[in-house]
Amino acid sequence: MHALFRMGSLAFFLGLAACASTPVHYYTMLAPSAYATSPQSPADFLIDVLPVGVPSYLDQAQLVVRQGTTGVTVLDGERWASPFGDELRNALSAELTQRLGTQDIGGLPRPSDKPLLRIKLQVRRFDAWPGERVQLEAAWSLSFAGDPADSRLSCYGHFDEPANGGYAGMVKAQQHAIAELAARIDIDARRWARSHDMACYPGSDAGHEAQR
Repeated sequence: MHALFRMGSLAFFLGLAACASTPVHYYTMLAPSAYATSPQSPADFLIDVLPVGVPSYLDQAQLVVRQGTTGVTVLDGERWASPFGDELRNALSAELTQRLGTQDIGGLPRPSDKPLLRIKLQVRRFDAWPGERVQLEAAWSLSFAGDPADSRLSCYGHFDEPANGGYAGMVKAQQHAIAELAARIDIDARRWARSHDMACYPGSDAGHEAQR
C-alpha cells in the first residue's frame, strides 16, 4: 500500500515537473519600427484609434489557428504578450502614426489646435493557417470629433498574406496584414480629411459607404 502511495506521489510530481518545464512562447502584433513606412507628407490632423472589436473566439491569450476548412485549435504554448484586442490596436496605432506622420492621442486630452480623426476598427475574421497563409477581414469607420454634420466614412477590406515557417512566421504574416490594412486606412483618412464627399479608396471591397 505504501509502495503504491509512493508511486502515485512520484507520478504526480513528475507530471507537475513536466508541466513546469513546458515552454510558453509569447508574440506581439507590433512590428519592429524598422519596418515602418515613412509618410509621404504629415497629416494636418491627430488621430484617436479606438479599442478594436474582435470575434469572441479570437479574444483570448492563446494563439488560435485554423485546421482545414472547419477546425480550430487553441495553442496553449503560444500566447500573445497582451490581450489580443490590445495587440491589434497598438499595432494599428503604430502603423498609422508612422504613415500619417501624426500622433495618436488615445486616452489623452484633446488639443484644440488640430482636428481629431477617430478611427474605429471591427475585425470580422483573422484566420491563420501556419505555414500557409493568414486572412484578415475588417470594417473601419472614420469620423472627425465635433463634426456638426456627424458624417462618417465606413469601409471594408479583405487582406490575404502568405505565412512561411512556423508560428513566428505566421505572426509576421499577421503583422504584414495589419500593415496593409493601415495603408488602406491611411489613404481613406487623407481623402476623407480633404472632402467628406469622398468615398472609400477603390481598393476597398464592396459594402462601403459614406454615411451622413
